Amino acid sequence: MVPHLLTRGITGKKRSHNTCHSLVLQAERRAYCAIVRAPLVILGFTVAASMTLSGCSSGPGKTAPSPSPTYVIPAQTARAEETVITEKPVVDGQMRFRVLGFHDGMPIMFGSHAEWNAKGQYARVRVLIESTDRTNQKFDAKQQLLVASDGRTFHVDNFAQAIKRQPDEIPVGSFVRMEFDLWYDIPKDVKATRIRFFADPPLGAIGPSKGVDVRLR
Repeated sequence: MVPHLLTRGITGKKRSHNTCHSLVLQAERRAYCAIVRAPLVILGFTVAASMTLSGCSSGPGKTAPSPSPTYVIPAQTARAEETVITEKPVVDGQMRFRVLGFHDGMPIMFGSHAEWNAKGQYARVRVLIESTDRTNQKFDAKQQLLVASDGRTFHVDNFAQAIKRQPDEIPVGSFVRMEFDLWYDIPKDVKATRIRFFADPPLGAIGPSKGVDVRLR
C-alpha cells in the first residue's frame, strides 16, 4: 500500500503527495538520529565509567605517599667510657629534652686551662634540647637534677660547668636545638639512675613544673 493510501486509511483523510513525502523524510530523519545517538550514549557511559573507576583506585594496590624529607645529620662517636642512652625524648613545658650519653665515676676533670679533683665523683650527662614554641625559652642548667637510686637529687656543679665551658643559663630561640654537657659532683657511694629535666613554665601555667625524668641505667 502506498504511503498516502496508508495515511488515508488511518486518519480517514486524503493526504497530498508532498505531505506524505515530508512524513517519510521525518521518519527517516528520526531513525538516522537514533542510530547516530546510540554510540554517543555508549561513549558517554564509557567515559563516566572510567572516571568512576579512576576514583576508586584507593585500594590495597595504591602507591603509598612518599615520606617527608628528613635532615641528614652525621652520627657522632661516643666518648671513651660513655654509655649511649637510647631513651625517647621527653617534653616539659615548651622544651624537648633528649639524653645522648652518660658517664660517671670520674675522679678528676680537665678543662682548657685547669684540672680539678672531684669531692666525690663526677657524673656527666650529654643532652640535646629543643624549643618547641614560636617564642624564646630560657634554659637554666641549675634546675636540672641528677637523681640517685635512693631518691636523693643533686644540682649541677657550677665550678665543673665553668671549667668545661658548658652553659649555665641561656636563651633558646624558637625551634632552636642545642647539645652540651651537664656536670655533677656527687658522693662516691651514690649511683645515679635518672635525670630530671625542668623547662620554663609556659605562659598561663599555674605553679612551677614538677619536671620529667629520663632513665640513665
